[in-house]
Amino acid sequence: MGVAERRSRERAEREHRITTAARTIAEAEGWIAVTIRRLADTIEYSQPVLYSHFASKDAIVAAVAIEGFVDLTSALRQAAQGTRDDRQVRRKIAQTYLDFARERPALYEAMFTLPSVLPFVQDDTPSELRDAFEALAAGVASSGCDVDVATETLWAALHGLAELERAGRIRKSARDERVALVVDSFVKP
Repeated sequence: MGVAERRSRERAEREHRITTAARTIAEAEGWIAVTIRRLADTIEYSQPVLYSHFASKDAIVAAVAIEGFVDLTSALRQAAQGTRDDRQVRRKIAQTYLDFARERPALYEAMFTLPSVLPFVQDDTPSELRDAFEALAAGVASSGCDVDVATETLWAALHGLAELERAGRIRKSARDERVALVVDSFVKP
């Protein structure tokens, strides 16, 4: 292995340590507790080293968000596998999305609620974000609706439900009914 390859691997490993530490701190104490100084102390590197990898905390949050989109895409694709009934596919995708938001609150927050430097719905949108959108689109592709509009609407509905669930503003006991209502709305008459 050449020197350039080794340095590239070491750089990727340091970046992974930084994002892992950020996720760990955020899960335990919230994103407000994630600072460059705290991350430097946690991973035992100087602040300038962190800045050589990420220009700011926002860039670290964006890197964490991209990791989250990879995880979400995988979970959504897995949920859709092995089911032929379109309604059931939509239901599994919706449940998986809501479970993801509930089980990984800090990661979900980095992806969808914190201010983001990531470009959404643009030519330079990262492929990880596009892949997650396509995984959601699998749930509405056969609905007879414009797929992009239907996917954005499904995403908006699920995000709203996820945030209301997270805040304890809606009844947990009615989740299945809400999911069924959302899922059933994606069939063109």
